[in-house]
Amino acid sequence: MSKIKIAIAGIGNCTSSLIQGIYYYTPERAGKKVPGLMHWEVAGYRPCDIEVVAAFDVDKRKVGKDVNDAIFEKPNCTTVFHRDLPKSGTIVKMGKILDGVSSHMANYDENRTFVVADAAEGTKESIVKELKDSGTEILLNYMPVGSEEAAKFYAECALEAGVGFINNMPVFIASNPEWAKKFEDANLPIVGDDIKAQLGATITHRTLTDLFAKRGVVLDRTYQLNTGGNTDFLNMKNQDRLASKKESKTEAVQAVAGARLDDENIHVGPSDYIPWQNDNKVCFLRMEGDLFGGVPMNLELRLSVEDSPNSAGVAIDMIRCCKLALDNNEGGILTAASAYFCKHPPVQYTDDQAYEMTEKFIAERSLASAAE
Repeated sequence: MSKIKIAIAGIGNCTSSLIQGIYYYTPERAGKKVPGLMHWEVAGYRPCDIEVVAAFDVDKRKVGKDVNDAIFEKPNCTTVFHRDLPKSGTIVKMGKILDGVSSHMANYDENRTFVVADAAEGTKESIVKELKDSGTEILLNYMPVGSEEAAKFYAECALEAGVGFINNMPVFIASNPEWAKKFEDANLPIVGDDIKAQLGATITHRTLTDLFAKRGVVLDRTYQLNTGGNTDFLNMKNQDRLASKKESKTEAVQAVAGARLDDENIHVGPSDYIPWQNDNKVCFLRMEGDLFGGVPMNLELRLSVEDSPNSAGVAIDMIRCCKLALDNNEGGILTAASAYFCKHPPVQYTDDQAYEMTEKFIAERSLASAAE
């Protein structure tokens, strides 16, 4: 298969896991039942067929370095499961800061926070040129939570460069009708918003909430409390940056509840930054409901996951679905992929429905691509 050429804005922990995975999932491992992927192939495209051809960041420890080296620089702190990477030839370019760096992060140790590079910021013109010159087909947005202006900036760059867009963070672009129409009018695919983990807090909370509804248990109240020690959790100590994140995670749960909970009876969101946890996220989940005869019950769960690898396999499927759309000259919102892979898609479906829709999307586009 030809390579899927991607660009990435934000070379943090999630990007580190994604790039490690591209090299880890070799064709030789395909027959050895190595865990971690929902699909080994999508229309013939394998993880190793993904190539990072452009990269943008603002940290001095990453800008100017080969992206395969930059992913191991501080403040990245995720588990390294595949360190032996070749030089990619793709140099991390200085991006545009905008609201991508919260001012409170300057109060923390350099190994834990962003250190802005002393370099001229990228402009829309320079970034669009880089996307075009590199042959980028799809741009992935990994800006920090709360980076409203920066996320929209990179969405605009994708539109001007004529490339697909995957919005992995909770700024509402795919789920905003005005933005969705821009991508539809440009006939460019977009997947979003806010990536779900492979088996994380939100997908687990959604699954249990759906189970309550299907089994006739009335969900009265619930909370999801999350702690972690990566830059994402540090960034979210600024409560002003949390509005879209809390809405995204809360609506993901509300969407599958049998009856919508009053706001006071549901709490979903980041709870605290604990540095020694690094990229490990711990979720504390509680659900209270009523069984047959109105008899009360409750469920408590503790989930511990390495946050960034938990999303990387999902990102690999998002990339391949976006590539399928490009191969079939299909633009606008990829409804199935957005519903299955994202917390805040334009249209919410149960995960069972979204799974079936995504499998149908892959099967139909694969056949269409093969027939050409």
